[in-house]
Amino acid sequence: MGKLVYLVIDGAADSASDSPTSLELARTPALDRVASSSVCGLMYPIEKGVAPESDAAVLSLLGYDPHAYYTGRGPLEALGAGIEIREGYEVAFRANFATINEETLEILDRRVGRSLRSEEAKELAKALDGMELGIYGGYARVKATVGHRAVVVIGSRAYRLSDEVDNTDPAYARVGKISVARPAFDKRVAECKPLVDSEEARRAAELVNAFTRRAIEILKSHPVNAARASRGLPKANAILVRDAGGALPRAEPIAKRFGLKFGAVVEMPVEKGIAKLLGMEVAEVGEPTGDKRRDYRERLEATLGLLERVDAVYVHLKGPDEPGHDGLLAEKARAIEEIDEHFLAPFLERADMDKVAMIVTADHATPPRAKAHTGDPVPVAIRVPGLKPDGVARFTERECAKGSLGVIAHGWELLPKFLELARRAGFL
Repeated sequence: MGKLVYLVIDGAADSASDSPTSLELARTPALDRVASSSVCGLMYPIEKGVAPESDAAVLSLLGYDPHAYYTGRGPLEALGAGIEIREGYEVAFRANFATINEETLEILDRRVGRSLRSEEAKELAKALDGMELGIYGGYARVKATVGHRAVVVIGSRAYRLSDEVDNTDPAYARVGKISVARPAFDKRVAECKPLVDSEEARRAAELVNAFTRRAIEILKSHPVNAARASRGLPKANAILVRDAGGALPRAEPIAKRFGLKFGAVVEMPVEKGIAKLLGMEVAEVGEPTGDKRRDYRERLEATLGLLERVDAVYVHLKGPDEPGHDGLLAEKARAIEEIDEHFLAPFLERADMDKVAMIVTADHATPPRAKAHTGDPVPVAIRVPGLKPDGVARFTERECAKGSLGVIAHGWELLPKFLELARRAGFL
């Protein structure tokens, strides 16, 4: 039986109304080689009109309708960071260390200028971890993950809590359980509010607000921030939470769902959490160092190693998303080129492509013009040995739109579509 490599390039897509898009600007001979030997199309990672975060989008791309399975990003981040939560009494959140005006609570930078090192974040998290909140027997658990990112768990020893509470990060709005990027927002630390009329939700919101206030008091005078200020760097003097969840999704293992044993090469805690949840073998790779050649070589070796043991490898590479958020078109195009040069090109040379199929896509669009995730469709290429390609010239939004796949309405339809094509071609 053949093997599958499922490559997701985080935030690689832009809007087709942009000219040029980052993919069009980038020189990508390896991506174009895959596209020209594939059937291609466009795809809404969740559905039309939704600007998803990566977590719900990844769950969707792996074949699970987030409307049915998603329980919030917090529990998935926690699982990826090695934290278990007590259902009913703890609520987990994705968190960002941020820079604020301590007097007005104006947010100066939601990500501390992307300059916070993981080692610094871990020291800050230690100062917050185990915080007593003074009401409802409440406490907070805090664990830093990568860079400015963290997991916050708000709990009560005596009272039940609900995860039906809003974000304190104003850049994201909750739509049901799914968080979506706001195109514009009030740049102040938001008050956490209950989203339903229940004592459990009111308690949880009060505890979150108590944590937020106390965290600002602790962080503003922390030695890490004093040292950063002395070097002219922004202080990580607040922590913003979003995407509450009080339980993990109840999802059948991906091997049972699709009849393929999956492995995963993933960088961020939320992707690790999803992979663990679905029973995938997770390759251990280091967090990104900034040395793209080294980082992508490590991920390439992990991919090739997993291919010897599993049927399908899900590879999620973060690169282009950050410059997209920062509004940097040329830098985003360069980030795509680095994946092409240091990961995909050597993979195509080293793998036996007569025995390996590929899916290449993005989990969402992050146009530099928007500086945020948008609801635009993303390009998708499905390469199956023995399947006649469309003759698409490049892996770009406009070129892939010419392909025979048309527009795939939901990301969770992509793996079933691949399986259908692979079986038709006699590959599986």
